[in-house]
Amino acid sequence: MNTTYIHQNPDWPNFTWDSEALSSKLSALRYRQGELLGRMKSLGFDLRTEASLNTLTNDVVKSSAIEGEYLDPGEVRSSIARRLGIETGGLVPTGREVEGVVEMTLDATQQHDRELTAERLQAWQATLFPTGRSGMRLITVGAWRTPEAGPMQVVSGPIGREKVHFEAPGAERLDTEMTQFLSWFNRAQAIDPVLKAGLAHFWFVTIHPFEDGNGRIARAIADMSLARADASKERFYSMSSQVELERKSYYECLEQQQRDGLDVTGWLVWFLDCLNRSIESAGDTLAAVLYKAKLWEKVNQQPVNERQRLVINRMLDDFKGHMNTSKYAKLAKCSTDTALRDIQKLLGRGILVKNPAGGRSASYRLATL
Repeated sequence: MNTTYIHQNPDWPNFTWDSEALSSKLSALRYRQGELLGRMKSLGFDLRTEASLNTLTNDVVKSSAIEGEYLDPGEVRSSIARRLGIETGGLVPTGREVEGVVEMTLDATQQHDRELTAERLQAWQATLFPTGRSGMRLITVGAWRTPEAGPMQVVSGPIGREKVHFEAPGAERLDTEMTQFLSWFNRAQAIDPVLKAGLAHFWFVTIHPFEDGNGRIARAIADMSLARADASKERFYSMSSQVELERKSYYECLEQQQRDGLDVTGWLVWFLDCLNRSIESAGDTLAAVLYKAKLWEKVNQQPVNERQRLVINRMLDDFKGHMNTSKYAKLAKCSTDTALRDIQKLLGRGILVKNPAGGRSASYRLATL
Protein backbone atom coordinates (compact mmCIF):
# COMPACT_ATOMS: atom_id res chain seq x y z
CA MET A 1 0.00 0.00 0.00
CA ASN A 2 1.39 3.38 -0.96
CA THR A 3 -0.95 5.32 1.31
CA THR A 4 -0.50 5.22 5.07
CA TYR A 5 -3.78 4.33 6.74
CA ILE A 6 -4.67 4.92 10.37
CA HIS A 7 -4.19 1.27 11.34
CA GLN A 8 -0.56 1.46 10.11
CA ASN A 9 0.26 4.16 12.65
CA PRO A 10 2.74 2.78 15.24
CA ASP A 11 0.50 4.09 18.06
CA TRP A 12 -2.67 2.45 16.66
CA PRO A 13 -5.27 2.18 18.18
CA ASN A 14 -4.58 4.86 20.80
CA PHE A 15 -7.23 7.29 19.56
CA THR A 16 -7.34 10.88 20.73
CA TRP A 17 -9.98 13.60 20.35
CA ASP A 18 -10.63 17.18 21.36
CA SER A 19 -13.05 16.92 24.28
CA GLU A 20 -13.63 20.67 24.33
CA ALA A 21 -14.69 20.66 20.66
CA LEU A 22 -17.15 17.82 21.33
CA SER A 23 -18.53 18.81 24.75
CA SER A 24 -21.20 21.29 23.61
CA LYS A 25 -22.42 18.96 20.83
CA LEU A 26 -22.54 16.01 23.21
CA SER A 27 -24.39 17.99 25.89
CA ALA A 28 -27.01 19.24 23.42
CA LEU A 29 -27.46 15.75 22.00
CA ARG A 30 -27.81 14.16 25.44
CA TYR A 31 -30.43 16.77 26.37
CA ARG A 32 -32.42 16.08 23.20
CA GLN A 33 -32.02 12.33 23.74
CA GLY A 34 -33.37 12.61 27.30
CA GLU A 35 -36.24 14.81 26.13
CA LEU A 36 -37.27 12.23 23.51
CA LEU A 37 -37.07 9.32 25.96
CA GLY A 38 -39.11 11.33 28.47
CA ARG A 39 -41.84 11.98 25.90
CA MET A 40 -41.92 8.31 24.99
CA LYS A 41 -42.15 7.18 28.62
CA SER A 42 -45.20 9.40 29.06
CA LEU A 43 -47.04 7.33 26.43
CA GLY A 44 -48.87 4.11 27.16
CA PHE A 45 -47.18 0.74 26.72
CA ASP A 46 -48.92 -0.01 23.41
CA LEU A 47 -47.85 3.30 21.86
CA ARG A 48 -44.26 2.89 23.01
CA THR A 49 -44.20 -0.62 21.61
CA GLU A 50 -45.55 0.60 18.26
CA ALA A 51 -42.96 3.42 18.12
CA SER A 52 -40.13 1.01 18.93
CA LEU A 53 -41.37 -1.47 16.30
CA ASN A 54 -41.40 1.29 13.66
CA THR A 55 -37.90 2.43 14.63
CA LEU A 56 -36.43 -1.08 14.60
CA THR A 57 -38.04 -1.73 11.20
CA ASN A 58 -36.51 1.44 9.76
CA ASP A 59 -33.15 0.61 11.31
CA VAL A 60 -32.99 -2.83 9.68
CA VAL A 61 -34.24 -1.65 6.29
CA LYS A 62 -31.97 1.40 6.10
CA SER A 63 -28.83 -0.28 7.43
CA SER A 64 -29.17 -2.89 4.67
CA ALA A 65 -29.91 -0.20 2.06
CA ILE A 66 -26.59 1.51 2.85
CA GLU A 67 -24.90 -1.67 1.59
CA GLY A 68 -27.15 -1.93 -1.49
CA GLU A 69 -29.39 -4.63 0.04
CA TYR A 70 -33.07 -3.69 -0.28
CA LEU A 71 -35.41 -5.50 2.12
CA ASP A 72 -39.20 -5.47 2.11
CA PRO A 73 -40.32 -3.31 5.09
CA GLY A 74 -43.44 -5.45 5.57
CA GLU A 75 -41.33 -8.59 5.92
CA VAL A 76 -38.95 -6.87 8.32
CA ARG A 77 -41.79 -5.53 10.45
CA SER A 78 -43.45 -8.94 10.57
CA SER A 79 -40.22 -10.65 11.60
CA ILE A 80 -39.54 -8.17 14.40
CA ALA A 81 -43.13 -8.27 15.66
CA ARG A 82 -43.15 -12.06 15.70
CA ARG A 83 -39.83 -12.30 17.54
CA LEU A 84 -40.86 -9.72 20.15
CA GLY A 85 -44.34 -11.19 20.61
CA ILE A 86 -46.06 -8.03 19.38
CA GLU A 87 -49.58 -8.47 18.05
CA THR A 88 -49.94 -6.59 14.77
CA GLY A 89 -52.13 -6.94 11.72
CA GLY A 90 -50.89 -8.06 8.32
CA LEU A 91 -48.05 -10.40 9.30
CA VAL A 92 -46.39 -11.74 6.16
CA PRO A 93 -43.93 -14.60 5.49
CA THR A 94 -40.27 -13.62 5.68
CA GLY A 95 -37.16 -14.83 3.87
CA ARG A 96 -33.90 -16.05 5.43
CA GLU A 97 -32.05 -12.83 4.57
CA VAL A 98 -34.62 -10.77 6.47
CA GLU A 99 -34.65 -13.14 9.44
CA GLY A 100 -30.86 -12.98 9.67
CA VAL A 101 -30.47 -9.21 9.86
CA VAL A 102 -33.47 -8.94 12.22
CA GLU A 103 -31.95 -11.56 14.51
CA MET A 104 -28.66 -9.63 14.65
CA THR A 105 -30.35 -6.27 15.28
CA LEU A 106 -32.54 -7.60 18.07
CA ASP A 107 -29.66 -9.42 19.72
CA ALA A 108 -27.64 -6.18 19.74
CA THR A 109 -30.44 -3.97 21.10
CA GLN A 110 -32.54 -6.30 23.26
CA GLN A 111 -29.46 -7.96 24.79
CA HIS A 112 -27.32 -4.82 24.92
CA ASP A 113 -26.10 -5.52 28.46
CA ARG A 114 -24.51 -8.86 27.49
CA GLU A 115 -20.79 -9.07 26.80
CA LEU A 116 -19.78 -8.70 23.16
CA THR A 117 -17.56 -11.64 22.17
CA ALA A 118 -15.88 -12.94 19.03
CA GLU A 119 -18.35 -15.86 18.98
CA ARG A 120 -21.30 -13.48 19.17
CA LEU A 121 -20.01 -11.29 16.34
CA GLN A 122 -19.26 -14.33 14.20
CA ALA A 123 -22.78 -15.63 14.82
CA TRP A 124 -24.17 -12.25 13.70
CA GLN A 125 -22.21 -12.41 10.47
CA ALA A 126 -23.31 -16.00 9.83
CA THR A 127 -26.98 -15.00 10.18
CA LEU A 128 -26.50 -12.31 7.51
CA PHE A 129 -25.34 -14.90 4.94
CA PRO A 130 -27.43 -18.05 5.54
CA THR A 131 -26.37 -19.59 2.19
CA GLY A 132 -22.67 -18.90 2.72
CA ARG A 133 -22.70 -16.58 -0.28
CA SER A 134 -22.54 -12.86 -0.85
CA GLY A 135 -24.46 -12.55 -4.08
CA MET A 136 -23.01 -15.32 -6.27
CA ARG A 137 -19.69 -15.43 -4.42
CA LEU A 138 -18.83 -18.00 -1.75
CA ILE A 139 -17.46 -16.30 1.37
CA THR A 140 -16.17 -17.32 4.77
CA VAL A 141 -19.04 -17.06 7.28
CA GLY A 142 -18.97 -17.33 11.05
CA ALA A 143 -15.21 -16.63 11.15
CA TRP A 144 -12.74 -13.84 10.50
CA ARG A 145 -11.65 -13.42 6.89
CA THR A 146 -8.67 -15.49 5.80
CA PRO A 147 -5.43 -14.54 3.96
CA GLU A 148 -6.76 -16.44 0.93
CA ALA A 149 -9.48 -13.79 0.54
CA GLY A 150 -6.79 -11.26 -0.35
CA PRO A 151 -6.56 -7.57 0.69
CA MET A 152 -9.83 -6.28 2.17
CA GLN A 153 -10.88 -2.99 0.61
CA VAL A 154 -13.69 -0.85 1.95
CA VAL A 155 -15.76 0.27 -1.03
CA SER A 156 -19.06 1.93 -1.86
CA GLY A 157 -21.04 2.33 -5.06
CA PRO A 158 -22.57 -0.07 -7.60
CA ILE A 159 -20.75 -3.15 -8.91
CA GLY A 160 -18.33 -2.16 -11.65
CA ARG A 161 -18.14 1.44 -10.42
CA GLU A 162 -17.00 0.89 -6.84
CA LYS A 163 -15.00 3.56 -5.04
CA VAL A 164 -12.21 2.29 -2.78
CA HIS A 165 -12.09 4.28 0.47
CA PHE A 166 -9.30 2.43 2.27
CA GLU A 167 -7.69 -0.95 2.79
CA ALA A 168 -8.15 -2.83 6.07
CA PRO A 169 -5.47 -4.57 8.15
CA GLY A 170 -4.23 -7.91 6.81
CA ALA A 171 -5.94 -11.13 7.90
CA GLU A 172 -2.89 -12.19 9.93
CA ARG A 173 -3.57 -9.29 12.34
CA LEU A 174 -7.25 -10.02 12.99
CA ASP A 175 -7.02 -12.17 16.12
CA THR A 176 -4.91 -9.53 17.85
CA GLU A 177 -6.94 -6.61 16.53
CA MET A 178 -10.32 -8.07 17.53
CA THR A 179 -9.10 -9.19 20.96
CA GLN A 180 -7.98 -5.63 21.63
CA PHE A 181 -11.22 -4.13 20.28
CA LEU A 182 -13.49 -6.45 22.29
CA SER A 183 -11.50 -5.95 25.48
CA TRP A 184 -11.95 -2.17 25.10
CA PHE A 185 -15.65 -2.42 24.20
CA ASN A 186 -16.51 -4.63 27.18
CA ARG A 187 -14.46 -2.67 29.71
CA ALA A 188 -16.21 -0.13 31.94
CA GLN A 189 -14.82 3.32 31.13
CA ALA A 190 -15.33 6.97 31.94
CA ILE A 191 -16.13 7.75 28.29
CA ASP A 192 -19.74 8.69 27.51
CA PRO A 193 -21.47 5.68 25.86
CA VAL A 194 -22.60 7.89 22.95
CA LEU A 195 -18.98 8.73 22.17
CA LYS A 196 -18.14 5.08 22.69
CA ALA A 197 -20.74 4.17 20.05
CA GLY A 198 -19.02 6.46 17.55
CA LEU A 199 -15.55 5.15 18.37
CA ALA A 200 -16.69 1.52 18.24
CA HIS A 201 -18.29 2.03 14.85
CA PHE A 202 -15.15 3.60 13.39
CA TRP A 203 -12.74 1.13 15.00
CA PHE A 204 -14.68 -1.94 13.85
CA VAL A 205 -15.13 -0.64 10.30
CA THR A 206 -11.40 0.05 10.10
CA ILE A 207 -10.51 -3.51 11.16
CA HIS A 208 -13.15 -4.95 8.78
CA PRO A 209 -12.74 -8.48 10.16
CA PHE A 210 -15.25 -10.24 7.90
CA GLU A 211 -15.35 -10.85 4.17
CA ASP A 212 -18.75 -9.17 4.04
CA GLY A 213 -21.34 -7.66 6.38
CA ASN A 214 -18.92 -5.37 8.24
CA GLY A 215 -20.94 -2.17 7.75
CA ARG A 216 -24.18 -3.65 9.07
CA ILE A 217 -22.37 -5.22 12.01
CA ALA A 218 -20.57 -1.94 12.80
CA ARG A 219 -23.93 -0.16 12.95
CA ALA A 220 -25.36 -2.93 15.15
CA ILE A 221 -22.43 -2.46 17.54
CA ALA A 222 -23.10 1.29 17.60
CA ASP A 223 -26.80 0.62 18.27
CA MET A 224 -25.78 -1.70 21.11
CA SER A 225 -23.77 1.10 22.72
CA LEU A 226 -26.59 3.60 22.15
CA ALA A 227 -29.07 1.20 23.82
CA ARG A 228 -26.69 1.14 26.78
CA ALA A 229 -26.63 4.95 26.72
CA ASP A 230 -30.44 4.98 26.84
CA ALA A 231 -30.54 2.13 29.40
CA SER A 232 -33.45 0.77 27.37
CA LYS A 233 -34.28 -2.09 25.00
CA GLU A 234 -36.87 0.11 23.31
CA ARG A 235 -35.57 2.06 20.31
CA PHE A 236 -37.08 5.42 19.36
CA TYR A 237 -34.50 6.84 16.93
CA SER A 238 -32.59 5.21 14.09
CA MET A 239 -29.00 6.18 13.42
CA SER A 240 -28.93 3.92 10.34
CA SER A 241 -31.88 5.76 8.78
CA GLN A 242 -29.99 9.04 9.04
CA VAL A 243 -26.72 7.50 7.78
CA GLU A 244 -28.59 6.19 4.74
CA LEU A 245 -29.79 9.73 3.99
CA GLU A 246 -26.24 11.04 4.40
CA ARG A 247 -24.44 8.08 2.84
CA LYS A 248 -22.10 10.17 0.66
CA SER A 249 -20.76 12.24 3.55
CA TYR A 250 -20.62 9.11 5.73
CA TYR A 251 -18.17 7.41 3.38
CA GLU A 252 -16.26 10.63 2.77
CA CYS A 253 -15.75 11.12 6.50
CA LEU A 254 -14.64 7.50 7.02
CA GLU A 255 -12.18 7.83 4.16
CA GLN A 256 -10.79 11.15 5.38
CA GLN A 257 -10.35 9.85 8.91
CA GLN A 258 -8.25 6.94 7.63
CA ARG A 259 -5.57 9.45 6.62
CA ASP A 260 -5.87 11.99 9.45
CA GLY A 261 -3.84 10.22 12.11
CA LEU A 262 -5.15 9.02 15.46
CA ASP A 263 -7.05 12.21 16.33
CA VAL A 264 -10.62 11.15 15.49
CA THR A 265 -12.33 14.43 16.41
CA GLY A 266 -13.51 14.90 12.81
CA TRP A 267 -15.27 11.53 12.74
CA LEU A 268 -16.84 12.03 16.17
CA VAL A 269 -18.16 15.48 15.17
CA TRP A 270 -19.80 13.91 12.11
CA PHE A 271 -21.19 11.03 14.18
CA LEU A 272 -22.69 13.31 16.85
CA ASP A 273 -24.20 15.65 14.26
CA CYS A 274 -25.73 12.73 12.34
CA LEU A 275 -27.08 11.17 15.53
CA ASN A 276 -28.54 14.51 16.58
CA ARG A 277 -30.42 14.74 13.27
CA SER A 278 -31.71 11.20 13.72
CA ILE A 279 -33.14 12.13 17.13
CA GLU A 280 -34.75 15.24 15.65
CA SER A 281 -36.42 13.16 12.93
CA ALA A 282 -37.77 10.73 15.54
CA GLY A 283 -40.61 13.21 15.96
CA ASP A 284 -41.99 11.94 12.66
CA THR A 285 -42.15 8.42 14.08
CA LEU A 286 -43.95 9.67 17.16
CA ALA A 287 -46.45 11.61 15.03
CA ALA A 288 -47.18 8.50 12.94
CA VAL A 289 -47.75 6.40 16.06
CA LEU A 290 -50.08 9.00 17.60
CA TYR A 291 -52.02 9.25 14.33
CA LYS A 292 -52.40 5.48 14.22
CA ALA A 293 -53.70 5.39 17.79
CA LYS A 294 -56.17 8.19 17.09
CA LEU A 295 -57.40 6.48 13.92
CA TRP A 296 -58.01 3.18 15.69
CA GLU A 297 -59.83 5.00 18.45
CA LYS A 298 -62.21 6.31 15.76
CA VAL A 299 -62.43 2.92 13.99
CA ASN A 300 -63.24 1.05 17.19
CA GLN A 301 -66.23 3.24 18.00
CA GLN A 302 -68.15 0.80 15.79
CA PRO A 303 -67.12 -2.73 14.76
CA VAL A 304 -65.34 -3.27 11.44
CA ASN A 305 -65.00 -6.63 9.73
CA GLU A 306 -61.72 -8.54 9.48
CA ARG A 307 -61.22 -7.48 5.84
CA GLN A 308 -61.51 -3.83 6.75
CA ARG A 309 -59.21 -4.25 9.76
CA LEU A 310 -56.60 -5.97 7.60
CA VAL A 311 -56.66 -3.27 4.91
CA ILE A 312 -56.55 -0.40 7.41
CA ASN A 313 -53.50 -1.99 9.05
CA ARG A 314 -51.78 -2.37 5.70
CA MET A 315 -52.52 1.24 4.75
CA LEU A 316 -50.98 2.34 8.04
CA ASP A 317 -47.89 0.17 7.61
CA ASP A 318 -45.85 1.51 4.69
CA PHE A 319 -48.50 0.93 2.02
CA LYS A 320 -47.40 2.34 -1.36
CA GLY A 321 -49.77 4.66 -3.23
CA HIS A 322 -53.51 4.94 -2.64
CA MET A 323 -56.12 2.23 -2.13
CA ASN A 324 -58.62 1.22 -4.83
CA THR A 325 -61.15 -1.58 -5.17
CA SER A 326 -58.84 -3.97 -7.01
CA LYS A 327 -56.02 -3.53 -4.48
CA TYR A 328 -58.51 -3.95 -1.65
CA ALA A 329 -59.90 -7.13 -3.19
CA LYS A 330 -56.41 -8.56 -3.63
CA LEU A 331 -55.33 -7.73 -0.08
CA ALA A 332 -58.56 -8.94 1.54
CA LYS A 333 -58.95 -11.94 -0.82
CA CYS A 334 -62.51 -10.99 -1.74
CA SER A 335 -64.50 -9.94 -4.82
CA THR A 336 -64.35 -6.37 -6.13
CA ASP A 337 -68.07 -5.97 -5.29
CA THR A 338 -67.37 -6.87 -1.66
CA ALA A 339 -64.33 -4.58 -1.66
CA LEU A 340 -66.43 -1.68 -2.92
CA ARG A 341 -69.08 -2.24 -0.23
CA ASP A 342 -66.40 -2.30 2.48
CA ILE A 343 -64.82 0.88 1.12
CA GLN A 344 -68.17 2.70 0.96
CA LYS A 345 -68.82 1.89 4.63
CA LEU A 346 -65.39 3.24 5.59
CA LEU A 347 -66.06 6.37 3.51
CA GLY A 348 -69.38 6.87 5.28
CA ARG A 349 -67.66 6.73 8.67
CA GLY A 350 -64.96 9.21 7.66
CA ILE A 351 -62.16 6.66 8.00
CA LEU A 352 -61.34 6.75 4.28
CA VAL A 353 -61.44 9.81 2.01
CA LYS A 354 -61.95 9.67 -1.74
CA ASN A 355 -59.28 11.28 -3.88
CA PRO A 356 -60.34 13.82 -6.58
CA ALA A 357 -60.12 11.44 -9.57
CA GLY A 358 -63.30 9.44 -10.17
CA GLY A 359 -64.60 6.61 -12.34
CA ARG A 360 -62.17 3.76 -12.95
CA SER A 361 -59.39 5.88 -11.46
CA ALA A 362 -61.19 6.23 -8.10
CA SER A 363 -58.77 5.84 -5.21
CA TYR A 364 -58.87 6.39 -1.48
CA ARG A 365 -56.62 7.46 1.39
CA LEU A 366 -56.90 7.41 5.15
CA ALA A 367 -58.57 10.47 6.64
CA THR A 368 -56.54 13.22 8.27
CA LEU A 369 -57.58 13.44 11.91
